[in-house]
Amino acid sequence: MAYDFLAFAAHGLLDLPWWGYLVVTLILTHITIASVTIFLHRAQAHRALDLHPLVSHFFRFWLWLTTGMVTKEWVAIHRKHHAKVETPDDPHSPQTRGIRTVLLRGSELYRAEAKNQETLARYGHGVPDDWLERHVYTPRSAWGVMLMLAIDLVLFGPIGLTIWAVQMLWIPITAAGIINGIGHYWGYRNFASADTSTNIVPWGIVIGGEELHNNHHAYGTSAKLSSQWYEFDIGWLYIRGLATVHLATVRKVAPQVRFTRAKAIADLGTLQAVLTHRYHVATHYAHALKAACATELAHLKARAGSLDLPSPRRMKRFLLADPASLTDADRVELTAAVGKSKAIATIYAMRQELASLWERSTESSEQLLARLQDWCHRAEASGIAPLAAFSHQLRRYA
Repeated sequence: MAYDFLAFAAHGLLDLPWWGYLVVTLILTHITIASVTIFLHRAQAHRALDLHPLVSHFFRFWLWLTTGMVTKEWVAIHRKHHAKVETPDDPHSPQTRGIRTVLLRGSELYRAEAKNQETLARYGHGVPDDWLERHVYTPRSAWGVMLMLAIDLVLFGPIGLTIWAVQMLWIPITAAGIINGIGHYWGYRNFASADTSTNIVPWGIVIGGEELHNNHHAYGTSAKLSSQWYEFDIGWLYIRGLATVHLATVRKVAPQVRFTRAKAIADLGTLQAVLTHRYHVATHYAHALKAACATELAHLKARAGSLDLPSPRRMKRFLLADPASLTDADRVELTAAVGKSKAIATIYAMRQELASLWERSTESSEQLLARLQDWCHRAEASGIAPLAAFSHQLRRYA
């Protein structure tokens, strides 16, 4: 009897090899990240899918055990992030608060915003409001994490404390730090969305597909976060599995870019496709005109040796970026390039005119179509071959 008690005190109910504890920890934390990305993020915050009540409640219960996060708080803060992205009102933007602050104090930023009753009232609508939510999950969020600690200690003994600590740190590090921080600072972009969101690979298995942050900001209500063939969204894999057994219903995914034979003149179908795929169009424009800008910059530097001109890579970034997001140093370089090159001035001006198509929400479809047709005509008459080629490609969007 004494031996059994000592064995239990040393190892808990499960006596595992060292790698067994590692596997268990990875499984437990992976369930947590799946709960965040499927339930909190895609289902609750963005209504991209509906979950069966049993699945929905399992995720709520698991998050209560492993994070102590309140559904309404998380949803409200995330919706505010999208509504106020990269502004001083964004709860966790590294562009306004600094990357170091978001990486190291992301959970503190979350807790501070969770106390903002205006945020909860404005952005926290439509979340679960049953008896369990009102009497257990919201007011007694600390009970869950304490219960998880007890379970870990009973199952694994003293090492259960370490497993529990990793569980508690998993979301603050991966979500509050990496996704909210690095996901708006470093990485690649498929879409020229009006923010600094980026995709980070190859961390999909670790953080559930949430690393495809630029794809998400481009199409926020999509249940699927991957876009390119080489991107892997394991959260989407789980959603498709749940849908197969009728435990989930996908409501919306990002529209797929399609091309048809180029039309002689852009029509209303072309306009609708351009507006729908505006982020893809903007990114394609920057890629298509990068070489033309690079050639022109090389000629300028060869003739004048100007040191204030941007590099081709930075010029491409200027074509992708919202003008309001440029720094003073960016504007100095951009002004120098535009002022010294008629071709670059045309390329940049045409990019801003193209963006104005999807910003003019008060104009009728006929007015916007006239603008698109005029844009294509001027692009093809510009004498800039890549710009003319892009216009031909633009008329192929379907």
